[in-house]
Amino acid sequence: MKHLLNMNDLEIKDIDTILNRALEFQQNPSHQFNKQFTVVNLFFEPSTRTKMSFEMAERKLGLHILPFEAGTSSTLKGETMYDTVRTLEAIGVDAVVIRHEQDQFYEELMSGLNLAIINAGDGSGQHPSQCLLDLYTIKQEFGKFEGIHVTIVGDIAHSRVAKSNALALKKLGAHVTFICPPEWQGDFDATSTWEEVLPTADVVMLLRVQHERHGKENDFLKELYHKEYGLTIARYAELKPSTIVMHPAPVNRDVEIASELVESDKSRIFKQIQNGVFVRMAILESVLKERM
Repeated sequence: MKHLLNMNDLEIKDIDTILNRALEFQQNPSHQFNKQFTVVNLFFEPSTRTKMSFEMAERKLGLHILPFEAGTSSTLKGETMYDTVRTLEAIGVDAVVIRHEQDQFYEELMSGLNLAIINAGDGSGQHPSQCLLDLYTIKQEFGKFEGIHVTIVGDIAHSRVAKSNALALKKLGAHVTFICPPEWQGDFDATSTWEEVLPTADVVMLLRVQHERHGKENDFLKELYHKEYGLTIARYAELKPSTIVMHPAPVNRDVEIASELVESDKSRIFKQIQNGVFVRMAILESVLKERM
């Protein structure tokens, strides 16, 4: 695997390889490459979990990390993404981890560059490393994907997490349903209701309301979203004993989920974050092995 750009590029065997390697890293996280690799994390959008998770994974693998701050880079002078990445390649960087507000930003990087590219989130496109850590968390709980009922709830049209997970979960044999406001369903058939899914859902995957992609926040979000679409305490009580609750975070407490439920028994929100380090170690190893 030379790059990780979107979940369309991964076959089931590729997913299995990454998840199995992540398990090995979780059981024994010490690993060093025989060759010194250098990586740069280029984040043009705010991030805590993804950026820090990749950096922790890189440090555990013994990689050399060059710092990069978008706010002081030459992109502010009009430099293209290609020229920025080509410059990093010229000074000896082996891999770049990129988050950018533009959908499919990586398309302009696919010719003329030889370093590894990992998509850490492209606009409202995809978020493959988040998807893989979500898959790892589900497999950790259920040991399989075939026949698992996953309900994805929230801002689906703007969510790269929803797009990545829906694609991968269906490919792996899971049953996926969606709940969201009609104006946020995008290309998905989001006609399910809480009442329909509560008795059968194995996984409830909540999505952050992405205010930054809506323009200004409106009163509907503040006053009605939690009541109509959030995981309330009452809905939580109706879930099966074995159901787990997931969220890519950051969480808008009392919007997507009642604040009291963020660290409840069924919640795997912080477990997802923990799992992200092992999964990203597996991703980095996979793309860098091509450069050995």
